[in-house]
Amino acid sequence: MSNAYKTILIIDDDKDIVETIKGNLTLDGYKVIFSHLGHEGIEMVKTHQPDLILLDLTLPDMDGILICEILRKSFDSPIIMLTARDTLSDKVLGLKSGADDYIVKPFEYLELSARITAIFNRIDRSLVKEKQGFKHLEINYKTRQVLIREQIVKLTKTEFQLLELFVCHPDKSLSREFIEKQIWWDSQLYSHSRALDVHIQRLRKKIEEHPETPTLIVTISGVGYKFNSR
Repeated sequence: MSNAYKTILIIDDDKDIVETIKGNLTLDGYKVIFSHLGHEGIEMVKTHQPDLILLDLTLPDMDGILICEILRKSFDSPIIMLTARDTLSDKVLGLKSGADDYIVKPFEYLELSARITAIFNRIDRSLVKEKQGFKHLEINYKTRQVLIREQIVKLTKTEFQLLELFVCHPDKSLSREFIEKQIWWDSQLYSHSRALDVHIQRLRKKIEEHPETPTLIVTISGVGYKFNSR
């Protein structure tokens, strides 16, 4: 899908920021609509069904976290939060409320553009094929279901994102840093933890026939992981 067919909604009360972002997004080919109020923004989501939402955390009539929670009950459009709050707790709270990404003001438009493109690329990638199979594994991108020998296996959001990332790069060694940056909006949160290994270990238990000796997601010593498609 080209940018010309994608609508982005900006919900932000800073008129200068809205005009700057709107101008750049328009130059990039997107259709842009905006609101300076939370309640109005929610109504615009219902009316226009935007492909992506840029949501400020601090609005005069509603808190951005509450708006995100309300939208997530009925809509699955990607949400990028725009905020001056840069503490770890604020970022975690934003993601837990349903945001897909988080960018701290002030920011360069090139960074915002890159994050928007990355989100749309992930969506477009999943639409190329409705289903994809590897060995005993089948992935349905439309329903976001994973089947092992025709039996549905429930994956968490992070586990599905990891599996989707691996199958998009079959038989290629992916570094830990690359995987973390693709899965988490701010890989610094995880750079000094074993979170990635824990998620992969749990994913292996669900999709591997023998998790102790995995054949689908294999460890590449000193590098990261690789997905074996054959």
